[in-house]
Amino acid sequence: MSDQVTHFIGGVQVAEGATFATHDPVTGGVVRLVHEADRAVVDKAVAAARAAQPGWAALPVAERAGWMRRLADAIEARFEELVAAEIADTGKSITQTRTLDIPRGAANFRSFAEIAAQRPDEAFHLKDVLSYTVRRPLGVVAVIVPWNLPFLLATWKIGPALVAGNAIVVKPSEHTPGSMAVLADIAAEIGLPPGVLNVVHGLGGGSTGQFLVEHPGVDAVTFTGESRTGSTIMKGVADRVKPVSFELGGKNAGLVFADADLDVAVEGSVRSVFTNGGQVCLCTERLYVERPVFEEFVTRLAKRAGELRFGRPEDEDTTMMPMISAEHRDKVLSYYRLAEQEGAEFRAGGGVPSFGDERDGGYYVEPTVLTGLPPDSRVNREEIFGPVCHVAPFDTEAEAVALANDSEYGLAATVWTSRLSRAHRVAQSLEAGLVWVNTWYLRDLRTPFGGVKLSGIGREGGTDSLDFYSEPTTITIKLEPEHE
Repeated sequence: MSDQVTHFIGGVQVAEGATFATHDPVTGGVVRLVHEADRAVVDKAVAAARAAQPGWAALPVAERAGWMRRLADAIEARFEELVAAEIADTGKSITQTRTLDIPRGAANFRSFAEIAAQRPDEAFHLKDVLSYTVRRPLGVVAVIVPWNLPFLLATWKIGPALVAGNAIVVKPSEHTPGSMAVLADIAAEIGLPPGVLNVVHGLGGGSTGQFLVEHPGVDAVTFTGESRTGSTIMKGVADRVKPVSFELGGKNAGLVFADADLDVAVEGSVRSVFTNGGQVCLCTERLYVERPVFEEFVTRLAKRAGELRFGRPEDEDTTMMPMISAEHRDKVLSYYRLAEQEGAEFRAGGGVPSFGDERDGGYYVEPTVLTGLPPDSRVNREEIFGPVCHVAPFDTEAEAVALANDSEYGLAATVWTSRLSRAHRVAQSLEAGLVWVNTWYLRDLRTPFGGVKLSGIGREGGTDSLDFYSEPTTITIKLEPEHE
């Protein structure tokens, strides 16, 4: 793709606005220059979406679903180009990008196409009255996408929004514009009606993101990112009472019981803590282990953390990626220093790896395992969003549940046990939107996804997504004529 990224508005590339640079997390070098959308550019994008939306909504749902399938086909046809764009922006491994990020993008479009096309209408017949419900799109939706899983999470929102009949304006993260630039080109290539999908690039607060979500021509906002940013967006749209769907932060807990298969629990926890460099909202940052197996679990987890490989992105056996930016790396490292100040014991990591090559200019930190901190420590309460976890012992099931629930967040949790009755009991006691038992990051795309407390508002996935991106109208008809 080009070294310059432009906006995509009304089906054409728009090279307007000052440019800013994105950087390769692996080396710190400049990747590309990106045009930043000012208010005038955002106005154009919203106007294009508003002009296109009525015609798009008038298409039968089966026809819109067909467009989603064509997008999926085109993604697969340009698979390697998308892989390269995602790696250049994020520094993640080619293995993850090829097996998760890009395939899930195509799967998202296909999944929502099938769900929408097969969804039955609701109708109720009582005596001489027929009541039925139709759903209509919201209009123009602002789609604000994070940097950690740029393509996967963008398509997770774009698919249901479009198939429900909305037109959209997407703002990718300023760190990761590449894959959305490719998707915009794909939309033009397959002939998606101009204005249905628009992409603007830029920063967040006080810039492109704020201009977009607060625009009077935007009817709804969907956002994935930090809880603090979600709160700011909510305040900004409150006066217009816009529907919002937020998937926000997490301080996710994992519970390891003594009856668990420790091999499975350790390997599962390695995945749930360190995948994507810990830069996934679902990653585990707090682990609670039943005391009889606590020391063995910590020792094995720390050993596995030390074995993770800082290879290059193109190496298939690379298992640790860099942080997304120098700023984020410094934030994670500040928590490592804070943990030291709060009295933590570092069982693994705590520093910055040295390579002796250009990667020393990148944004790497060591995978880190901590013990010895009290529950009220900042490291145990604040989301770090890096490759780090704190491990603490517990003595009873009730204590484990209480520790897990002692958080402002409630996105996800993991439970490791061999007892089915305990699995059901504990899972239903946890204050989280998603609970995994003896696994992690595995689910059916038709099920609801989202959190409680500060972890979000609403649910995504399956019909829950379609419900957010549309609103119902109930129509009631008297079947027998009224007599005067």
